[in-house]
Amino acid sequence: MSISFKLITQIFFATTDSAGRLGLDGGGLGTHLSTMTMIADRLQSRDRLNDHAQDFDVLIVGGGMVGLTLAAALGGTGLTVGIIDRAAMEATTDPEFDGRASAIAAGSRAVLDAIGVWPAMARHAGPILEIRVSDGSSPLFLHYDSRNLGDGPLGHIVENRHIRRALLDQLAALDTVRIFGGRSVVSNERGAIGATAQLDEGTRLTSRLIVAADGRNSQLRQDAKIRMTGWNYDQTGIVCTVAHARPHHGIAQERFLPPGPFAILPMKGDRSSIVWTERTDLAPRLLALDDAAFTDELARRFGSFLGELSVVGKRFSYPLSLVHAERYIDDRLALIGDAAHAIHPIAGQGFNIGVRDVAALAEVVVDTTRLGLDPGATTMLERYQRWRRFDNSIMLAVTDGLNRLFSNDITLVRLARDAGLAAVDRLPALKRVLMRHAMGQVGGLPRLVRGRSL
Repeated sequence: MSISFKLITQIFFATTDSAGRLGLDGGGLGTHLSTMTMIADRLQSRDRLNDHAQDFDVLIVGGGMVGLTLAAALGGTGLTVGIIDRAAMEATTDPEFDGRASAIAAGSRAVLDAIGVWPAMARHAGPILEIRVSDGSSPLFLHYDSRNLGDGPLGHIVENRHIRRALLDQLAALDTVRIFGGRSVVSNERGAIGATAQLDEGTRLTSRLIVAADGRNSQLRQDAKIRMTGWNYDQTGIVCTVAHARPHHGIAQERFLPPGPFAILPMKGDRSSIVWTERTDLAPRLLALDDAAFTDELARRFGSFLGELSVVGKRFSYPLSLVHAERYIDDRLALIGDAAHAIHPIAGQGFNIGVRDVAALAEVVVDTTRLGLDPGATTMLERYQRWRRFDNSIMLAVTDGLNRLFSNDITLVRLARDAGLAAVDRLPALKRVLMRHAMGQVGGLPRLVRGRSL
């Protein structure tokens, strides 16, 4: 489809100064001609998308929260994006689909705000004002307080269905994004000049880059023969929502019990999300209990500090494991989120490190494209891998180590743990560093994490 003379005129004058001359002080005529070409390409891409063409700048396989966040980040800059997911997207916003809630750290909130989706989530978000970490019934604990930083909440707890709803509404407003829900990729080819994905119903989609956001069992990662390190924890995460008689005052609790951590996360209103780590052999018996017996078992671990409890909605369970890909890239392929790394939920950081993947990859792709270069080139993808691999490796090591350290009841180890928690609690400077790290506000931060637009 040709671009109208009117649009060409607009493109020309966008690159001229107030006197009508081509501005050369920003890099010369070549730079401006390149800018004009890129704008024209973007307009043509939009026309192709609106004309039901099957060519995209980026294809994202996996329409979970991380994949949708990347689509919103890229689509908002004018890049054309296709998203493929086995599930029908509307079904993923149903409480019966996923009863989990996610901890959104301050850095992730900045990303979601910068791409325009946080306001729709905010009304469903419960702020985390304090965090208390304790070892079983020990009177010693580690206390984080947002007032010690003065930057607002440490994070927020939002139900996954509300996160998905806000992202889907944002994508629906972008004519640069197309979602292929209820479909799967049966094959993909990635070569020197582009990539092709074949869908199960016969559609062929082409792009310059394919992003694997298809979870810890990523088929794209397997197709690329990217090896992974991983192990099962012999633990199951039991997830549910409880209502309680007393307000939680924005205080999150992380209690380390012998089978694993028991997290109480403050949601909007007098409700909390429970992430209950239990031995894999015991979890099915707990889940099979009737409501009264299950609530009694939960209350034994929860305690009485928030008054009478009642379970709201369904109970869900998930096997817990660690997965880390040996590399995050292949020819015209980038891994993000659980496709690259899946961690124990002990610190509530799974979604947050995925969001940081999104922020880094989006910045690399957008900056590369604006320079007129190929975002699927290996040299560009290597920048993304270098940026994210160290941070993710540290987080995997920390969560794995904490789970192993606290998921036992050896007396000497327990005494050492309690002494360690008490010692850290008396070191304000160290606590501030740990809080900043948990908030995702340390290290080489992408623009989106700093609250800046792409």
